Amino acid sequence: MSGGVEIHSVPKVSAPAQSNGKLNKFSGQLTQNKMRGGAQAMLYAVGLTEEDMNKPQIGISPIWWEGNPCNSHLLELAQKVKEGCSQEGMVGLIFSTIGVSDAITMGTDGMRYSLPSRDLIADSIEAVTLAQHYDANISIPGCDKNMPGCLMAAARHNRPTIIVYGGTIQPGVRHVDCPALGYKKGDDMTAVDAFESYGAFAVGKISEEERFDVVRHSCPGPGACGGMFTANTMSSALEVLGMSLPFSSSIPAVYPEKAQECFRAAQYLKKLLELDIKPKDILTRNSFLNAITIVNVLGGSTNAVLHLLAMARAADVELAIDDFQVVADRTPFICDLRFVSYLSVIDISPYMSFTSPSGHYVMEDLHKAGGIPALVKYLLKNTDLIDGTQLTVTGKTLAENYEDVPELDFETQNVVRRLETPIKKTGHLTILRGNLAPGTAVAKLTGKEGDRFEGTAKVFDNLDDFYPALEKGEITEGTVVIFRYQGPRGAPGMPEMLGPTGALMGAGLGGKTALITDGRFSGASRGFIIGHVVPEALNGGPIALVNDGDKIVIDSTSREINWFVDEEEQARRRKVWEVSGKDKIREPRGILYKYARDVAPANVGAYTD
Repeated sequence: MSGGVEIHSVPKVSAPAQSNGKLNKFSGQLTQNKMRGGAQAMLYAVGLTEEDMNKPQIGISPIWWEGNPCNSHLLELAQKVKEGCSQEGMVGLIFSTIGVSDAITMGTDGMRYSLPSRDLIADSIEAVTLAQHYDANISIPGCDKNMPGCLMAAARHNRPTIIVYGGTIQPGVRHVDCPALGYKKGDDMTAVDAFESYGAFAVGKISEEERFDVVRHSCPGPGACGGMFTANTMSSALEVLGMSLPFSSSIPAVYPEKAQECFRAAQYLKKLLELDIKPKDILTRNSFLNAITIVNVLGGSTNAVLHLLAMARAADVELAIDDFQVVADRTPFICDLRFVSYLSVIDISPYMSFTSPSGHYVMEDLHKAGGIPALVKYLLKNTDLIDGTQLTVTGKTLAENYEDVPELDFETQNVVRRLETPIKKTGHLTILRGNLAPGTAVAKLTGKEGDRFEGTAKVFDNLDDFYPALEKGEITEGTVVIFRYQGPRGAPGMPEMLGPTGALMGAGLGGKTALITDGRFSGASRGFIIGHVVPEALNGGPIALVNDGDKIVIDSTSREINWFVDEEEQARRRKVWEVSGKDKIREPRGILYKYARDVAPANVGAYTD
């Protein structure tokens, strides 16, 4: 990390109010008030001393549990944060919150809980921080939905906050040769290879020994999935937003520098307390535009659209889904990082694909090349895509944070391309509209799909019916596969659906069919793959009225999805749908019921508060 913690003047950002010097102004309401003897007794019981009662209390919230490598090490990192707080004369108090592993739940009913976990994380950190009168917070997220959950909580409680990313996993290493797929012993691999291994095994491409080698060795230890998947996308966004310390997004979980970052976070947090710099002083419209820019530069996950919209709303920042298209249109895609092309082992199906993921490098490689600091410095020096005047948790601006970091060396690294030779001249995130998605839809379109896809619909209200239809030959070239009732309210939970894309590839239909859903697709997929359709089917969107055989046209030039059924027929179908009962929430109780009851549409972030 560069620089110290001294505070510089910040152009274009309103100067934060100076603190009155009392760093425990919230916790002091409990520890300094004789009327709060009961609270004080409880604090003494957990080990606080009389001296501690005069110190600021810092909530430390790791998203920790043992059952996921993205999160299994976060309690250890939280202990480092706690040590740092003690060193700075503050009391760090650890409380954990829940998480859901996207990789473990992928392709199961458990995936419906992934997106709701984001809001549950936000709710729980907000609740503990405000209920316990903590003066500030250091959150330690690891997996996909953790990062936006922590940021949303920070914006809600608006106490000085630093978010320390738990770090990326290192690549695994093959222990045996795999000649059929062109790999040899010693080659790197990631969790994506584990997902894809069954597809290759099922069609006889690889042996059981080769398959198990991938499963056993692709994830060597703690850290989030190593490619430019959702976790690394959102950690990069947080760093550019200014809510994480420099290099936080790229330092691998097991590097000593990650533990050092955790220890040093308290030093920066104390300065935020002294100057009363709060999340809403840092989170501005321009900082969110910076984050959208870096997502496009990196080739990040489409999930960033949902998350950044919800995060901006939590911070009372004006941000709309069309801002993503504006930024994408002016931003080149220049980072050659691995992202999902097809995850091919979601179901035991003879059609599972074993297509390799796109991109060549992992987040550790980007870190070795200079990380987000070197990338942002390159953009600041050569473009006007990034606003370097935005305030960050160091107390300095984004540009000031990166003044002294080494520049990208294009002679020794290939992770980041020169602006003159981008992977794609504009961003990959695409916002579409049309009479099938009047409230928008989201896709990753690279230009390789062509400008237009015209086909006939094949409709599925659930995924169980898809595979039998594929096996019967009911899905052919020119089919537009419609998956509906997969939205935030419909599923409920808006799960990612990766099995069908792999199945179509394995059946030789990749690029020859299109897929449209009110759910989500993760990563990039060959051909026209469109998700986040709004209004969703459960809310009576046009996607609920589509029948098999309807003509659908996708036009990437005009960014439209249109459905060719006359208005009279649409009205007739709507009357039938309105008495079908398909507008009812599927879950009778529990978190998914509450989520479906409260959740907003995907095009505004699928928030629940």
